[in-house]
Amino acid sequence: MSIENWLTSLRDEGALLAEVAGSTAPTARVPTCPDWALRDLLLHVGGVHRWATTIVREARAEPIALVNSHDIVAELPTDDELVDWFRAGHAALVDALAAAPADLACWTFMRTGSDSAAFWARRQAHETTIHRMDAEAAVGRYTPVAPDLAADGIDELLTGFVPRNRKLRGETERTLLVSATDLGRHWFVRLGPDRPRISASDQPTAADTTISGPAAVLYPVLWNRRPWDGLTVTGDAELAARWSDAVRVTWS
Repeated sequence: MSIENWLTSLRDEGALLAEVAGSTAPTARVPTCPDWALRDLLLHVGGVHRWATTIVREARAEPIALVNSHDIVAELPTDDELVDWFRAGHAALVDALAAAPADLACWTFMRTGSDSAAFWARRQAHETTIHRMDAEAAVGRYTPVAPDLAADGIDELLTGFVPRNRKLRGETERTLLVSATDLGRHWFVRLGPDRPRISASDQPTAADTTISGPAAVLYPVLWNRRPWDGLTVTGDAELAARWSDAVRVTWS
């Protein structure tokens, strides 16, 4: 995907999240984030958007040290102000990324091989999409994403976040194949005592466990936002069962 594609997704997903939040009580519980009400979700995402905007606009070479993402602001909005506050931060992020120079050099937190602007556009597109799913879960709704965005989000999770994961490590080496059956895209994950190693391919590889299904189904499942219905799991089912406990992505 291109920066333009990610920015389009970021715009659309942020607008959808705000729409859901605007018609829902801020005290509504978020089942996919059990410790949060909708208010907490909006404060989190609004804070992340402002955090990323500051890094991009200022081309910061170092991270901004925060305990919570919304610590980026001096004063938090009231419940009545919350949705407008979210919309303002979302719009500022889109504007900052759209205006970022092609040669932008700033701090990022994953080794993706992408330039800084592409990294932040991609990361914020998926940050916003996943949390839009959380907002919808608070009202019992779900809007699937397009297969290309879904596959890109699977790739970001597997090649960007999973190598940082320590909970998936074990004494015995095991392998996992994730297959997006509708797109012919595959990710081979090698797990063992060291960092997980992941390689992407357009050809499947034999593995101890295979998780397969359409990209739009795989995406929210692997990010722990939907049940495993609609996917096929073969081989070591215990490895797949551990996924929801082991793969938890933090905001930074």
